[in-house]
Amino acid sequence: MKIAIIGFGNMGQTYANSFMSSGFVGASDILILNKTKIEEKNSFGIDVINFYTEPNSQIFESDILILAVKPQDFKQLASEIKTFLNPEHVILSVMAGISIEAMQKELGVSKIVRSMPNIPTQIGEGMTVFCASNAVDRKELFIVQNLINTTGKSIYIEKEEMLNAATAVSGSGPAYVFYFMQAMIESAVKLGFSPSEAEFLVSQTFSGSVHLQNRSKLSNEAWIQRVASKGGTTEAALSVFNFLGMSDIVIKAIDSANLRAVELGK
Repeated sequence: MKIAIIGFGNMGQTYANSFMSSGFVGASDILILNKTKIEEKNSFGIDVINFYTEPNSQIFESDILILAVKPQDFKQLASEIKTFLNPEHVILSVMAGISIEAMQKELGVSKIVRSMPNIPTQIGEGMTVFCASNAVDRKELFIVQNLINTTGKSIYIEKEEMLNAATAVSGSGPAYVFYFMQAMIESAVKLGFSPSEAEFLVSQTFSGSVHLQNRSKLSNEAWIQRVASKGGTTEAALSVFNFLGMSDIVIKAIDSANLRAVELGK
């Protein structure tokens, strides 16, 4: 199986690195098309002769093409590669906001998988939500999911419009986590910890809590109850969250992200 990665920015490099480190694809079976030349140190061990700056028929001998260019560059790219494509090519897109229908129209092929990865894919801890056109068969979908899973975990969805919701929850989600962590770090500094102590306290608290929750069958509510004893310190903090409507704020924020994703998709 040969794979072509078109666009070698953050996401293109993430896939190249993940495929190579997982051993899922051999070094000679990954081809890269990028507008500018790539330095050898960023090649992740992929054969240097497999890097191209212009489209040619060799690149498109691949079975799967990963489109990892910026959405605004897609139309130009489509016009450059359309003549090289055939009906058997499976396209995996990581471009935000470009619909399956738009890709089929511009590329003239029908087998399209559209995905929404998030930034922890860079370290193999990503969350990717993906959907596919009807032309993609089960075997092809299985291969694509295995490729995606080299960067973390994934969920397949039937309805393409749910990718907007995925963008709002898991796509943008890491920023919400960092935002909350930063607020906790600033609180810790205000209470007298040094910035490095504060960062260490907060990051280990987040990491430990997520691991704990992942390894148990208890709900988040049950874990909150375990930490918060009656009339204690945790309850004092939680009562402020509840008074200020923290839960409603989070729901409204994610709803706003979803609406923006829908707008951008148009």
